[in-house]
Amino acid sequence: MIELVGYTSFDMRRRLLMSTLKDLFILDPDVVFLNHGSFGATPKPVFDVYQKWQLRLERQPVEFLTVEFPELDRWARQDLGEYLNADADDVVFVTNATTGINIVARSLELRQGEEVLSTNHEYGACDNIWSFICEKTGAFYKRVPIPIPIKPQENVVDSLWDGVTDKTRVLFISHITSPTAQRMPVKEIARRAKAAGLLTVIDGAHAPGQIRVDLEDVGADFYVGNLHKWAMSPKGAGFLYCRKEVQHMVEPLIVSWGWNASPATTTGSTYVDYLLWQGTRDPSASLSVPSAIEFQINNDWQSVRVNCHELLSEAIVRINELTGLPSLYSRDADFNQMAVVLLPKDINPKTLKQSFLDEFRIEVPIIEWEQEKLMRISIQGYNSKSDIDTLENALRKLVPGARSRQG
Repeated sequence: MIELVGYTSFDMRRRLLMSTLKDLFILDPDVVFLNHGSFGATPKPVFDVYQKWQLRLERQPVEFLTVEFPELDRWARQDLGEYLNADADDVVFVTNATTGINIVARSLELRQGEEVLSTNHEYGACDNIWSFICEKTGAFYKRVPIPIPIKPQENVVDSLWDGVTDKTRVLFISHITSPTAQRMPVKEIARRAKAAGLLTVIDGAHAPGQIRVDLEDVGADFYVGNLHKWAMSPKGAGFLYCRKEVQHMVEPLIVSWGWNASPATTTGSTYVDYLLWQGTRDPSASLSVPSAIEFQINNDWQSVRVNCHELLSEAIVRINELTGLPSLYSRDADFNQMAVVLLPKDINPKTLKQSFLDEFRIEVPIIEWEQEKLMRISIQGYNSKSDIDTLENALRKLVPGARSRQG
């Protein structure tokens, strides 16, 4: 636990906490890293544990993989289940959220004419997965357009539901969207879908670690998430959650020893067996997940998230004042540690992103979405007010029409 004894000013506590946390990350200190959302960043203590698992694997790979690994995997899933409020046997480790979506999409055996309903806010790789599967099966992938700024969340549910037909079989939606950083009302969507007999698949790539994820409360049939992003595990740690009632539908993406597992190798769950055994692989990232969870507990991560949210809220106000463009959020509660801001439509996203990096050593994504130019800002515990100062200064010099902030 980082002690903050002697500081009474909240702002001083926040600055000390974030400056101390920055020392616990491996990130290049010369780069203003405002892109945690893309690939995450692993703290040094968690990375040390990750390397210890790798060394243990290499020291006696036969004993580790054939004897120790099943029980170690169970132990790590138990911690993950507690973190997500889910039974350990309902969650399995996968490489990343994209892998999890592939497993679900290929398992559902969509039929010709059936529909997968989604929105225009989904991650491009996941759009590709559903489009690929639908092309092969004769099903249809439909995306309901939801404009930004998003109105009250009940409108999102109603807009999505306007696209439901008697051919709809699956609803696919992000918990927190990647291109637009919008938090979606997945609990209400799952509730209505269940009542209508539809399956729900939730992409939680950006949720665990950024917000409290309670899978029992969400109530989705399938939920995939990344742990290398906001939960700060090493790369290669993601998860797939399936409600017990739908686990019989899941087929392994890679058929290996878990298929018809022998008593000597079975975990007691066909669903876990199918997805646990994938041939020879390094499970060190997933076995490091309990250490990433412990890191959050030891460093009072709920307070860190609050501090990050306040810093991001300040950044949005400052940038909107600078560009003269409106906020895409009606209130602070609509985002957490990741948000997008509008940029002038005449900028070139690729050129501007590279200029940020080359001239100011700022790593931040700039994209085009639905004819809008967006900059997505991620604030993690290692960021500080000086990072926002640097970003504002860069915007003033690189973005046409930007003006000096008043006051």
